[in-house]
Amino acid sequence: MNILQEIFKDNYEIIQYTLHPRAVEMDNIEKMINCGDPSFGGAMYACSQCGKMKFVPFRCKSRFCPTCGVKYCRERSTSMSFKLLRCHHRHCVFTIDEELRHFFLEDRSLLDCLFQAVRIVVSHMFYKINKSENFVPGFICVLHTFGRPLEWNPHIHCLITEGGFSDKGFWRAVKHFNYTYLRRAFQTVLLSEMEKRIGPSFKKTKALIYRKDKNGFYVYAKPALSNTGTVIKYISRYLGRPVIALSRIDSYDGDNVTFHYNRHEDNVFVQKTIPAIDFIKLLIQHIPERNFKMTRYYGLYARHRANDPSPGCRAVHPSKHVVFRSFNRWREMILLSFGYDPLQCPDCKKKMTFLELYFNHERVSLDELYERTMAKAKARMKAKCRSS
Repeated sequence: MNILQEIFKDNYEIIQYTLHPRAVEMDNIEKMINCGDPSFGGAMYACSQCGKMKFVPFRCKSRFCPTCGVKYCRERSTSMSFKLLRCHHRHCVFTIDEELRHFFLEDRSLLDCLFQAVRIVVSHMFYKINKSENFVPGFICVLHTFGRPLEWNPHIHCLITEGGFSDKGFWRAVKHFNYTYLRRAFQTVLLSEMEKRIGPSFKKTKALIYRKDKNGFYVYAKPALSNTGTVIKYISRYLGRPVIALSRIDSYDGDNVTFHYNRHEDNVFVQKTIPAIDFIKLLIQHIPERNFKMTRYYGLYARHRANDPSPGCRAVHPSKHVVFRSFNRWREMILLSFGYDPLQCPDCKKKMTFLELYFNHERVSLDELYERTMAKAKARMKAKCRSS
């Protein structure tokens, strides 16, 4: 059991009956607490030579879980890398005024407005370069709802190609990004989108924000990402991170939690000690609603485009996708991270083979699982045929 599981397990009843969490929060908390518990099932492996056996428990596969969240982020980063074009990219961060943050916490559907505003602003910036040619960039938007101190701070990280394809199919590099335009346009579009959703009651806040932020919202750029390898590593490290890593939790004494972070403004090391229940409240507020897309693709990176760039323009050629995905399997991840093979027999050093699957203390027949899977696949095929 890791330290985060211990914190939540000790305070489970307080969370359930005092905090009154959303259903999706409670679901993720239960998954995380029970992650790796053998009583919920797993797979049995055995060495064919010496007969030594090993039981590998199931994981919860929740993004909120620090263990499974890392694997999820690696898989998502790998999928992102398959879409990337072989070109320079710019990483921009779109932030909002503190006065607006509570609107997104009280009504999480408003988070769609952040994505919508970034999409409109970036697309229009490239459109203004040459309206007749209509240059289209590729950009990926990732929503972060947290800052380093774990407070509620929704903002968008956007990875943008430094260039775009025209309607006629040729590429134009773009090195200059007009950040004055981005700040003001992002503010205007976002406030307009929020007013459409919230209604006339938002007009007073809108006028206040315009008076307060006369130069627009803060939009800043990270260092330019030159080669494709740097971009892929950057995605894995930055755009796909969980709310808090276990390494940032320093101690837990049963009542208080101590964690640390480097302050964003000046990179000064800060250590905070707060009651465990307050720490829990900080974390669970960042659990997204079920089926909410935290990562969205636009322009050249959008799905089902009529004129997709050729596979040769991609950072990772389709022929290498299988190899890249193989590094995300649990066995390979443990081997790469910790230097040992979890399925190697510790005695005779032979590879262990799969024996049986268990779920809720009962052995599960593989034939039965196969039949269930095939039945579901046939049902989906029939439904697709009827709809077409």
